[in-house]
Parts: sequence; structure tokens; C-alpha cells
Amino acid sequence: MKKLIFILSLFIGFTAFSQDPVFQKSNATAKEEAIKITNSYDLQLSLTEKQELLFQQKVEEFLIRKSKIEKEFSGKEKLDLLYQMQQEETAEMSDIITRPQMVVYKKIKPSIQPLDTVEEK
Repeated sequence: MKKLIFILSLFIGFTAFSQDPVFQKSNATAKEEAIKITNSYDLQLSLTEKQELLFQQKVEEFLIRKSKIEKEFSGKEKLDLLYQMQQEETAEMSDIITRPQMVVYKKIKPSIQPLDTVEEK
């Protein structure tokens, strides 16, 4: 019985800590854009080295996700998915930056990473 529980725990652990292969495929343009975006935020957030690296990786991950959404969807559906994605990005950034930095991040995010708009016909 102990062996069974150990094996189950082992499989659950591997599953919980596995990474999504979609976001592991780095893309040169996304990486360059992530560096530019991170540098823009760093001017106002004063990120530490560790925060800057994690922040850049997170931005790159969401840029890859954004490009995938932009290729596959259009119109209001695309806008809704991008908005939801930006909310997720903001939530995940709270694990990287401090609370005072988060307040500034939320204020400057619309100017650095604006959300697309959809025109009604």
C-alpha cells in the first residue's frame, strides 16, 4: 500500500511541475519584444535582477500566447480572449513583483501594453 501511494505521489508531482510545451518554444521576435517591454517597465518599477529575468520570461510567455490568439481568432472573440489573457498576465505578475510595484504596474500597463480594439460595423 505504501508503494502504491508513493508511486501515485510521484506521478502527481511530475504532472504538477511539468511545463507547458507551447510556451517552451522560444521565438526570437517574442524574446526581443519581451526585452523591450521589460526595459520599459523596469524604468518605473526598478526591478531586481531576479525579478527582471522572471518578468521577461513571463512577458515572453504571454507574447507567444497573444500571437497564437491573434492568428486563430478575430473580432470580439479575439478581443475577449486577449482581455482575459491580460488579466491572467497581471495576476501572474503579482507572484514576481512586490505589492508597491504591482500598484505602479497596473497604472502603467495600459500605456506599455495596450489592448487591441474592435470597430463595430
